[in-house]
Amino acid sequence: MSGQKTTTAKKQPRYLVLADELREAVLRGDYPDPGDFPTESVLCKKYDVSRFTVREALRKLTSEGLIARKRGSGTVVQPATARAGALHQPLSNVGEILQYARDTTISFEQLEAQEIPKKIAEQIGISPKRKWFVFHGKRLKPGRKRPIAITVAWVSPDLKDTVRQIDVEGATLFKQIEEYGKITVTRVTQDIQAIAAAPHFADNLGIEEGDPVLRILRCYYDQNDRLFEISASYHPGERFAYSMHIEVD
Repeated sequence: MSGQKTTTAKKQPRYLVLADELREAVLRGDYPDPGDFPTESVLCKKYDVSRFTVREALRKLTSEGLIARKRGSGTVVQPATARAGALHQPLSNVGEILQYARDTTISFEQLEAQEIPKKIAEQIGISPKRKWFVFHGKRLKPGRKRPIAITVAWVSPDLKDTVRQIDVEGATLFKQIEEYGKITVTRVTQDIQAIAAAPHFADNLGIEEGDPVLRILRCYYDQNDRLFEISASYHPGERFAYSMHIEVD
């Protein structure tokens, strides 16, 4: 039928669904005592899955550094990521960026349009001459006073009408841009670099100027491979742990 769009959703493997649920539980603090994590038998019964599914899910969380499997002790939650207050983020797809957004909160302030900082423009490989829309925000984790990160986001000047509709207290910027701009995120690149905290970021993060921070620079591309958003998030090292898991075919 003309004009009708047909999509086929790829069903996510059950072990990945289980891993997502267990990850949320760990990061939510459901197991304050590392030894409280359920046994394989308990997980099989609770989620009505096979032992193979449970083991694959636990293997995934182990690779992310959230849990440890110890002979004679069972599965324990890793204190460095789950209990010390650091935000632990895995990344293998855009959905996990959204999970990061759901586990924390951020409020943006829109600033005057400006050119992309020269060093960032050179790293990405774009011209710094155009003025992009700029948003500045603090990302917070429930129960903690100091910010997890300071984020600066630049939105393409081509999206003037879309930017007018953005709610600075609302959903993730790129999801709002997708909705209001009628575009789809098809590619995200990121670069991670340890740098010295500049005075402005140090003050906002409650650290000393020059202290090390982890800068995560992300570029969002649409279905036409157009770069429409750039974000730079600055994390104090003790408040953030990063992992990447790779599925082997």
